[in-house]
Amino acid sequence: MGAAHFSGVRSRRGRVAAVFFFLGLISLSCAGRLPASRQKLEVQKHLKRLNKPALKTIKSPDGDIIDCVHISNQPAFDHPFLKDHKIQTRPGYHPEGLYDENKVSAENKETVKPITQLWHMNGQCPEETIPIRRTKKDDVLRASSVKRYGKKKRTSIPQPRSADPDLINQSGHQHAIAYVEGDTYYGAKATINVWEPKIQQPNEFSLSQIWVLGGSFGEDLNSIEAGWQVSPDLYGDNNTRLFTYWTSDAYQATGCYNLLCSGFIQINSEIAMGASISPVSAFRNSQYDISILVWKDPKEGNWWMQFSNGYVLGYWPSFLFSYLADSASMIEWGGEIVNSESDGRHTTTQMGSGHFPEEGFGKSSYFRNIQVVDSSNNLKSPKGMGTFTEQSNCYDVQTGTNDDWGHYMYYGGPGRNPNCA
Repeated sequence: MGAAHFSGVRSRRGRVAAVFFFLGLISLSCAGRLPASRQKLEVQKHLKRLNKPALKTIKSPDGDIIDCVHISNQPAFDHPFLKDHKIQTRPGYHPEGLYDENKVSAENKETVKPITQLWHMNGQCPEETIPIRRTKKDDVLRASSVKRYGKKKRTSIPQPRSADPDLINQSGHQHAIAYVEGDTYYGAKATINVWEPKIQQPNEFSLSQIWVLGGSFGEDLNSIEAGWQVSPDLYGDNNTRLFTYWTSDAYQATGCYNLLCSGFIQINSEIAMGASISPVSAFRNSQYDISILVWKDPKEGNWWMQFSNGYVLGYWPSFLFSYLADSASMIEWGGEIVNSESDGRHTTTQMGSGHFPEEGFGKSSYFRNIQVVDSSNNLKSPKGMGTFTEQSNCYDVQTGTNDDWGHYMYYGGPGRNPNCA
């Protein structure tokens, strides 16, 4: 808009301004050598902070490098409050009432398969190490700044309570979610089928996740997030990857994806956060899903994460948070995309499978076995689950209940289509 307005200026004052603007650009480019060298130094220092010395290195078929780093040398311990932290090697308690992960209806059993990560094809990390996806120079350079690398933009949270479409669409983020609020929650769980949605622009992404939220949607929002995502800007490709995120101030200064800042303490040697998930679901073919469980250990108070069948990944220490130090006030399950409208029209970036919920199993994306953790550390069916989407003609959500899947939802869509311009 600014460029179009600028080029359309016809007045003499506008032409003078254009000359000064052009001269300004020249002087900036001439003086740009020092900032460029400073940026190079900043990038190198940041890479040194993130990429800890490895006891073993594994090259993944997708080009990732996985470093097996000693558990006591992981990025979490760069945090000043964690200098003398004693690693909790296992949670004090698991939530009671976990669904049987293999409980799938007879007609679907043949088409739901187990899942793994691509790097497993070429090796595994030894005990007492954790696998960390190595950050490369190009990864950092794709970010808007070194400081913002690995961080979400602030406008990326679905706010079903203030659903003013005009206000929300300005942020460029769109969602299709189910949610519960109005109680105290101590965790959440779901099983999510994994897809590889197509992304129109490198600065856009598509993800499917659980949000565990505390505080208001202002500057004090606390959030723990986990699921799968495709993000060319963050990872440099279109692979579907396992991810986590946390923030204690609405994405302003705290938190990051995966292990790209200090905070999350990983204890698992088998699963790498940010690594590719393989294989992925195919339309009218085999479905591959992962389960995510996030819960608060009633003994130590830390928030733990479990991935699929029994992989306890690690925990977020409770001191990282204000509201979530006690409990969550809202849980959300669903999809999110970025709509940059790069050509003035709605993006074609897909959410989930890229198909609408009404197409059902094998075609649409789902969350099944949706549960919340109550104050007694029991997994329960969510009560009063609502749904929310900004533009249902672009991405939609539908919920249901049955004996096999408990509470479930289908969600997603293709983005731009004849009804979504």
